[in-house]
Amino acid sequence: MKSIKNIGHTPAGMSVLSDDLVEFHAARLMLLIFVCGVKSRRDKSIKIEGLTKLAKLDFFLRYPEFFQRVARHLNKTVASGSESKVESKMIRFHYGPWDERYYQVLPFLEARGLLKINREKSTYNFCLTETGTDVSRTLLANEAFKDLAKNLEEVKAVLAGFNGTKLKNLVYDLFEKEVASKNLNEIIDYE
Repeated sequence: MKSIKNIGHTPAGMSVLSDDLVEFHAARLMLLIFVCGVKSRRDKSIKIEGLTKLAKLDFFLRYPEFFQRVARHLNKTVASGSESKVESKMIRFHYGPWDERYYQVLPFLEARGLLKINREKSTYNFCLTETGTDVSRTLLANEAFKDLAKNLEEVKAVLAGFNGTKLKNLVYDLFEKEVASKNLNEIIDYE
């Protein structure tokens, strides 16, 4: 994965996709935490508890068709006009959909003071810092993030109250063919 800072070294004629940029994924994850997270009573930071919850909410954000299906399953009404295009694919891993780029993107955010990652027993909590919260507000106000913001609000309304295990079980129960029956590390796609 590349950073915007380093694409100037890319040879002319070689394409660079947003999916290849760490900042693309960092912005999406910050906004996911900002919109779908909960405010900590202790320090007022916004956080998502658990890597499984973070990954599954990200899955439903990135795979709008699967989100539409889970919303119907839960008898929730969401905008039918959501894009059905997968912007960035994930793989099937031990607990369902996963993106190995998390190992790079989350430390990228933490190193820049935008995110704090705390471990409580066996759970990782992802807390936006004050700076991360301010940057998230700025991104949400930007017209370029309008569609993502709308999709995040829908994901929040339908799924943010679920814990990681319940989200994982929903994925496995509803998407047997598309996710659960895939081999480890196999790319998840609409079938």
